[in-house]
Amino acid sequence: MATAKDQGEQLILDNRRARFDYDLGQRYEAGLVLVGSEVKVLRKGSGDLTDGWVDVRDGQAWLKGAFLPRLEHAAWSGHVETRDRKLLLHDREIAELHKALGQDRATVVPLRVYWKGGRAKVELAIAKGKNAADKRQSIKRRLGEREARAAILRGRGG
Repeated sequence: MATAKDQGEQLILDNRRARFDYDLGQRYEAGLVLVGSEVKVLRKGSGDLTDGWVDVRDGQAWLKGAFLPRLEHAAWSGHVETRDRKLLLHDREIAELHKALGQDRATVVPLRVYWKGGRAKVELAIAKGKNAADKRQSIKRRLGEREARAAILRGRGG
């Protein structure tokens, strides 16, 4: 299995909150249409995907709610921080996302933004919201895994 480094990927932003709040399903890779100042912000590694989601309208997919801060020294042509950003996907993939959005409790969330071959890409996932019990179960499972790793390290004398 190829790793991210083998494919020339460099992580910029990660939406860890989505992995906790949602059960993630099918994943997609999409190109991201950006203006110059947004590219500079991503090169600095700034931004937040926590409030981001994907909407499909008029046969096009749009990333909404993602926050890319303005540059301090941006010219008059700086960008709007939470503007809708067009996603570059195949028509078949857009149709799949549109169908998924029509299902009960389903949404499409951005998981991470990364550089691949010098271009900004975003990984999307079809997601269904977890309820409070599911979240507690995730916390319990993660705590158990952490304790197991600690016990193994103690057994090794580490």
